[in-house]
Amino acid sequence: DVQLQASGGGSVQAGGSLRLSCAASGFIFDDAAIGWFRQAPGKDREGVSCIDVRDGFTYYYTDSVEGRFTISSDNAKNTVYLQMNNLKPEDTAVYYCAADWHSRCGGFWYPLDSWGQGTLVTVSS
Repeated sequence: DVQLQASGGGSVQAGGSLRLSCAASGFIFDDAAIGWFRQAPGKDREGVSCIDVRDGFTYYYTDSVEGRFTISSDNAKNTVYLQMNNLKPEDTAVYYCAADWHSRCGGFWYPLDSWGQGTLVTVSS
């Protein structure tokens, strides 16, 4: 079975850091693009970042996270990470990881193959 298991959320104060993990199984990890999306209360889901696992190409959907968030993959562990530094209250959201092995990460990428459950990130001021 295809599974994406997101973890690492929590509550931090502004300026703090968290590292989210997305553990993947049930598909060929190297063939996938995997990304992070988030949904804040009362807002639409938005893309955060994605990575093409095979070649390491990365994309950040919003300027607000560039320089603060870093996406990476550990192919030996079939896991994608989102390192989040200098967190701000506006980063508060449920974060989801998702995968697609039929398309490549990029500005118009939207994963259709698999979505994991969310992990809640709460940043207090």
